[in-house]
This record gives sequence, structure tokens and C-alpha cells, in this order.
Amino acid sequence: MAGASDDIAVTPVDRAIARLRAIYRGWTRETSVVQMRSDWDAAFAGCSVPMSCHPLSAAGVNGEWLEPAGAPRDKAILYIHGGGFRIGSVASHRDLAVRIADASGCRLLTFNYRLAPEHRFPAALDDALIAYQYLRDQGLCPADIAFAGDSAGGNLVLGTMLAARDRGLPLPAAGALMSPWTDLAATGASYQSRAEADPIHQRAMIVALAKNYLGKDGDPHEPLASPLYADLSRLPPLLVQVGDRETVRDDSTELAARTKAAGGDIELQVWDGMIHVFQMFPEIPQAREAIASLAAFLRKHLHIDHERAPQ
Repeated sequence: MAGASDDIAVTPVDRAIARLRAIYRGWTRETSVVQMRSDWDAAFAGCSVPMSCHPLSAAGVNGEWLEPAGAPRDKAILYIHGGGFRIGSVASHRDLAVRIADASGCRLLTFNYRLAPEHRFPAALDDALIAYQYLRDQGLCPADIAFAGDSAGGNLVLGTMLAARDRGLPLPAAGALMSPWTDLAATGASYQSRAEADPIHQRAMIVALAKNYLGKDGDPHEPLASPLYADLSRLPPLLVQVGDRETVRDDSTELAARTKAAGGDIELQVWDGMIHVFQMFPEIPQAREAIASLAAFLRKHLHIDHERAPQ
């Protein structure tokens, strides 16, 4: 009976943490980055919501369209996956992207950008700019495009907006960020205050990923690599969701504070008891709530009237 009692005590967040730890436990110093990427893709394979998927290639960047039934043809979400700039792909983030597309009732484009250490900064950012240009080349107006991304993908959402703004390009309608990694220097107080609460992401790991992305002589305060240090004025409306257990929590709270100080429109949601990119785990009830909130934000700024219940 003790086993049955233990099962009752296990929460959906606990099960998500166990899934993550099972992946990381299989990795050693000898594990190749190719194997890590394959393991990550396999761990998050599958789709919890049926949806039409169409592969594409544009200027050397491969991706796919996710198309909910009845979605308007003149609107799109550009989704940028996370993975510390080292792992992650269309495959690993397909389920999360599908659930966002479904809840938003909007077509969504997700793509594979070049990863480090083979391709260091700014390769990933350059690929994100290519994907944004592709959407505009398809005849979509920037006001009918929204960005969304998680973790390193949230970093790239901001970096793409900043690069576009500084080049005089039109900006998208809005950006939705989940646990964005905005400070590659890892200066936030939450790296200490949440060290025990965060089951996976400790500061040493974050700093190592930053060096992997930037290179030995790269500057973690470079604004396009660490958007926290950028001029955050004149950006589209932003929504930021972050878990309170995250060591990278202050990457979000400080981003919100600095954006507001620059006169920007930003909404910050801190989710109690949640881990890094908890939205990836459909078994967590708060993940469904967060995606419903994120989808409402995207629909508002893309002027998509109908509301959809997330599955």
C-alpha cells in the first residue's frame, strides 16, 4: 500500500521533472552533442493534438507550417524553439507549437536554426531573421505576424525584433515569451535564490551554455545576444510567462522592469510552483492555463476574433 500512497503524492510537475532528469542522467562528458539532440527530440516526440503539418525550406532554413482547421490565411505566428542554442528542433517542440497554434486558431511557422557549437552567435539570429523575411515574402503584413518562443527561443524573439528595429524593418504585431533566457551573463539574483527550487538549471550549466553559444571570446553583454542589455524601447507588446521555481526567473522579471522603464508594453506572468518552460508538459494543468492565456494575447494582437478551448 505504501507504493499506492507514494503515487498519490506525485504531482504532474514531479512527473515532468522525472522525465527531464531521465534524459540528463543518460548524458556524460563523453556523450556527443549529436546524441544529445537525438535524445531530446525522441523524449518530446509526438503530438497531443492532431494537426496538418507541411514542411518547407527557405534560403537554407528548414521548417514546417502547422495549420489548424479554419485558421485565417492572412495571419501567422513565427515560433522559435528553445534548447540553450545547443539542442532543440522542430521535432522536439512540435507538440508545444501545435498546442499554441490550436489554442490561437492561427497558422504557425516553426523552423530549425543553426545550433552551437558548430554555429555560434549570430548564426541562430540570422536564421530567425530569414524566417521572418520568408513570412513577409509570402505576402503577410508585419501587423499580421506575431512571434512566440521559449527559453533560448525567447531570446531570439527579442533579438529578431531588436535587429529588425535597428535595421529599419517593420516589426511584428506582438511577442509571447515563455521562460526567456535574456541574460547570458547570468547576473540575476534568482540564480542563487531559486537554486534549490530549480530541479535542473543551475548557474554553472547556464554559463557553460552561454560560452558554447558565444565562443571563448564572446561578450555575454552583447545586446543582440543578451537582450536584457539592449535598448528595449519601440518594441511591440510583449507577454512573458515564467515559473517561480526557475533560476532564470529574474531574466524575465528584470526584462519586464527594463521594458516598462523604456516605455514599453509588457505583461509579466509569474506562475507559482512552475519549472522552466512548464508549458511543454501537457499533463500539467497550469500548462494548459498558460497556453490559453498566451493564445488569448496572440489572438488579441493578431485580431483573430474567435476563441478556442485548448486541448
